[in-house]
Amino acid sequence: MSAIDGLPPLREVIARHELRAKKQLGQNFLLDLNLTAKIARAAGDLSGCDVIEVGPGPGGLTRGLLAEGARHVLAIEKDERALPALAEIAAAYPGRLEVVHGDALEVDPLAHLTPPIRIVANLPYNVGTELLIRWLTPAAWPPFWQSLTLMFQKEVAERIVARPGGKAYGRLAVLAQWRSEARIVMTLPPEAFVPAPKVHSAVVQLTALPEPRFPADPAVLNRVVAAGFNQRRKMLRASLKGLHPAIEDLLVAADIAPTARPEEIGLEQFCALARGLAAAPR
Repeated sequence: MSAIDGLPPLREVIARHELRAKKQLGQNFLLDLNLTAKIARAAGDLSGCDVIEVGPGPGGLTRGLLAEGARHVLAIEKDERALPALAEIAAAYPGRLEVVHGDALEVDPLAHLTPPIRIVANLPYNVGTELLIRWLTPAAWPPFWQSLTLMFQKEVAERIVARPGGKAYGRLAVLAQWRSEARIVMTLPPEAFVPAPKVHSAVVQLTALPEPRFPADPAVLNRVVAAGFNQRRKMLRASLKGLHPAIEDLLVAADIAPTARPEEIGLEQFCALARGLAAAPR
């Protein structure tokens, strides 16, 4: 990759700019440019797309996205130490890389982009789940993005694609699978990163569906699954009692046994319960 884009190896970039990964920023750098290019390819044909990348760090994945033909990349980076390295990449790809110094939880990316839009990122561990939930729960659907290709700890990735009945099944699985097709496309060992984390990582791809699998208000569904899985050892009639005084009747109407636990409940039933709650008088 360095021979293709004329830029130096990432280890050299990190040393020159003193970019040691900071634990408090959730940083683990992926230095193998063959792997970053493989992640970029997993996102599909990028030639006609704008791409959002969160937490580019020294720019390994950024270079992969640009080399694989992304029309325009918006890289949102909180760590100001990385800005000079990213500026060098921007100079090598004139007009195709825009770097925004800021917190991805606060930046509005739509002011910088033209659809179609895809999100591809090795997400910082400390904000990855929160960002995913935001992207999955906009008020209107379809969302502004076509697909998400995201790196997580493998345990988190498995929770996103989990099916009912297992320990991994929870809020992330329900919200992800309600409105998207979710699958793991790649796993990576700890030694692929610097510094090496204690766990394996995985890349998940989520492709937005034209409409949700079942009708439900996103805010209500989010409240239902959050309340249920926050106390997953309890029966639903207990964990959801704060949502409505007649919760047992609403559970039965949604074809859910009040004594069931959340990991036993499928997506269609959760959506039915959310609809019932939204329509129930107080």
